Amino acid sequence: MIAGLIHAFDNKFGIASAAAHCDIPCKIYDPIVAQVACLSVLRFIDLITELSDKPQLTAAEYSQLSRLTREKEIHANNVKEEIRVIWGDYFKAPQLEQFPNTHSLVHEIMLTASACKQHIVRDKAEQLLSLVNEFADSFWRSKNLSTYTAICPYPPSEKVVYPRLSQH
Repeated sequence: MIAGLIHAFDNKFGIASAAAHCDIPCKIYDPIVAQVACLSVLRFIDLITELSDKPQLTAAEYSQLSRLTREKEIHANNVKEEIRVIWGDYFKAPQLEQFPNTHSLVHEIMLTASACKQHIVRDKAEQLLSLVNEFADSFWRSKNLSTYTAICPYPPSEKVVYPRLSQH
């Protein structure tokens, strides 16, 4: 009932809806969300490949294939969204001067994430993770934090760039 009243009020007065990451700005940005989405894309591709190696699929496996494909595409899109927000909201003149290749790097991430949505090619997903790791390294170094690379502790067991946080 309340939702109906709010909807009627919005319709009568033409109040536009708004959506944003934050736009305050909240200054809470972390590329790990994009990195985990890349890892998910890789994992989904591995699982899809395992299914496609079977000579014949059951109905349940076809259903699983459909879900894996859908999730791969959603996570590839999440990479684009997370990178776009950090690039658009956080990277300003000082960061762009420090990392002048940021625009071309982000563009390459967008293209590669789209390729991951469209295809089931592990090499493309590995390239996407590499590009996002490069972006993460730039992001953390722009905050005067060094980074290190480690193998993530879950499948697909790939290298991820992390900030080296000081201990106080």
